[in-house]
This record gives sequence, structure tokens and C-alpha cells, in this order.
Amino acid sequence: MAVATTTSKGATEAPKIVWNETQHRFETEDKKAYIEYVLRGSDNKVMDLVHTYVPTSKRGLGLASHLTVAAFNHAKSHSLSVIPTCSYVSDTFLPKNPSWGSLLYTEDHKSNI
Repeated sequence: MAVATTTSKGATEAPKIVWNETQHRFETEDKKAYIEYVLRGSDNKVMDLVHTYVPTSKRGLGLASHLTVAAFNHAKSHSLSVIPTCSYVSDTFLPKNPSWGSLLYTEDHKSNI
């Protein structure tokens, strides 16, 4: 059975998120919404998510969540732990998505910084 895909303006199609390695951020294709990170530790194995930005015109579309998921997926696939410095990540995203908690930097990894 075929599944219909809606592409109208009201659709909640996931936006494409791009890893901009040189600017240390994950961003939307138009580069207007992004989440910035800093690699920490002597081996750069800790990703500190420091700032999320979504322009007013794009708020309410779930972009911050998509950006954060992209960052966490990247951390997971590169064996990085995450410090959620950004208040969106720590106060909004993680309470709603506790399954990502296993990637969080803990005191057990303190020697990495």
C-alpha cells in the first residue's frame, strides 16, 4: 500500500540540517537557523552545545528541535559526549527527550576536559 506524502505549506516535513564543520554549527539549508557548538577536552570528544538560534519568522516550526537532534545524532555517531550549555537544550529539549540523556557529559568523563 502506498503512503501519500503531503508537501503543502501545512506539512511538517523535516527540514534538511547541514553540518557546517568550519563554523562549528548545524544549520538549516538557508543558514538562518542554527545550533552552535564548541569541542572541548584534550581529545575534542566533548561537544558543548552553546547556542541555538531560530529567526522570529521561522519560530514554532520545530526547527530548534531538529537542529538539536542533528547535533545529538552527530555526537552519538562520533562517540562524543554532550554538554547542554544552551538553555533551549537543557531546559526545553532534554526534558521532552530524556532518551538523549545517555550522551550527556558526566563527572565520570571529567578527565576529558
